[in-house]
Order: sequence, then structure tokens, then C-alpha cells
Amino acid sequence: MTRLGSLRRWIARRAAGVELGLAVVLALVAVSLWAFAELADEVMEGETRAFDIAILFALRTPGDPADPLGPAWVEEMARDVTGLGGIGVLTFLTLAAAGLLWLQRRRWTALYVLGAVGSGVTLSNAAKAFFDRPRPDLVPHGSLVYTASFPSGHSLMAAVVYLTLAALVARSFPERRLRAYVVALAILVTLAVGASRVYLGVHWPTDVLAGWAAGGAWALACAALAHALARRGAIEAVDDGPPPG
Repeated sequence: MTRLGSLRRWIARRAAGVELGLAVVLALVAVSLWAFAELADEVMEGETRAFDIAILFALRTPGDPADPLGPAWVEEMARDVTGLGGIGVLTFLTLAAAGLLWLQRRRWTALYVLGAVGSGVTLSNAAKAFFDRPRPDLVPHGSLVYTASFPSGHSLMAAVVYLTLAALVARSFPERRLRAYVVALAILVTLAVGASRVYLGVHWPTDVLAGWAAGGAWALACAALAHALARRGAIEAVDDGPPPG
């Protein structure tokens, strides 16, 4: 009876933790979507222009908008970082992660990763086409650009890919500190990619903020859906360890 009671308490704690975690994730999704909607509304009305201009010029040498702050190697490093949000790198990482999951016999999870990232790309392209905001024209661009400005595709897709992969791949690790480490790295890379876009003058700051908000909301929603699907057996679940006793 003692072991049975201990098992019941363990199951109850796990269930309560899952429900609380899901509620937090859904709340973060709602906040992120609200932030994106507010930013989009302000951008459409032109209310963010003064803020955007001030940040862009703050990252340039006074009196010389063509020269970003810092030595030449900083600008070169910014190009390296911004490449981490490029379509080539993100496609490679997504396929590599899906391949790893497939080899781990988590094949439904691998397909889910491909679907989550692919739909995120569609979201990014659709948002750019809808808002069709011009790129910054006050400073020279430090990187080639081909699409509209709002939201930042690099920032949005970096959030979608890195955060989604971190959330799904980290489920393979039984230790929570390892999961936290993987997610923290994904957040760091996502923030660095967005910051590099502003530093290189190819995006307005509000483009990047909107990309983070939309991409973060998408990644969190995908992670929550993956957890729900795993509980229903639709994709492979990962055991968090044996019960006490």
C-alpha cells in the first residue's frame, strides 16, 4: 500500500506539473500574439518611425551612417551571426534534426518537425506579403535583401526553427538541466540573429521585435501541440524517468 500510495502521489504531481506548464505556455503564446498585433498596428499607422530611426542611427558612427559602430571585425561577425538565420542554414539544421529523430526511431516526431518548420516558413512569407513594409533606406545595407521588411524573416524563422527544434529535440534528454541548456542556447541564437539584422541596417527594430513575437508564439504553440500529441500517442513520447519506489 505504501508503494501504491507513493506512485499515486507521483502521478498526481506529474499531472499537476503538466497542466501548470501547459497553462504557462499558452499564456506566453497569447502575450506574444498580442505583442505582434500591437506592433503591427503601430507600424501600419507610422507610430514607430521615430523609435526605429533613433535605434538605427544609434548603431552608426555619428556623422557617418555608412559606418556601423565598432571595428570592421564586429561588422564581419554580425554577417556571420545573421547567416545563422538564413534559409540555407535553417534548412540544413531542420533536415539534420529530422534525420536524427528518424534514426532514433522517433519518425512521427521527425515528420512533425518538418511540418512545424515548413508551416512557419509559410507564415513568414505570408506576413511579409501582407504588410509589404519597405526596407530601411536611411543607412546602407550590410547584407543583401530580397523581400519586404515586416516582420523580419530572419528573426521569425530563427525563433521558429531554433526554439521548435530545441523544444522537441530536448525532449530526448532525461535531465532537466540539459533541456534548459539546449533551450537557452536556442534563445541566445535567436536574439543574436535579430540584433544582427538591425546592426547591419537591413531591418527596422520593430521588424525584429515582431519577428521574435510571431516566431516565439509559433514555436511555443508547436511545442505545446507536440506535447499534447505525445500524450495521445500520435507522436513518440519521451519518458522523464521512473516513478519513485
